[in-house]
Amino acid sequence: MNHQTVNGPNAHLSFEDLAALQENLHEQLLFRQEQLRRIAAPSPAGESPGRRSPGRVEVQVKLAASARMVLADVQAALQRIAEGGYGTCHLCRRPIDRERLAIVPQARYCGRCQQVREARR
Repeated sequence: MNHQTVNGPNAHLSFEDLAALQENLHEQLLFRQEQLRRIAAPSPAGESPGRRSPGRVEVQVKLAASARMVLADVQAALQRIAEGGYGTCHLCRRPIDRERLAIVPQARYCGRCQQVREARR
């Protein structure tokens, strides 16, 4: 990755880093939107909604909820990029490590603050 940096809150990210992360987020956005369309699509021919197994319905409900949650996180990350606040921890306001963003580009918290949040649950 080239290390020509961005000015402002994203100074720890290069232009190339930010562009790659934004592209990744956009791909996730499209994937989750398509996933939700497929989940909401009518049942295969011959299967009426009343004939779906309870287990299948439960799995689809959970998949849809998860997809909506990730979609909202991705949309929020894209909004933070547009507003210039991407890559900054929502709790401690320190930069989120580039490596963490490469793995979880929609991350709102640095690794330490994420661990603290999870320990409270």
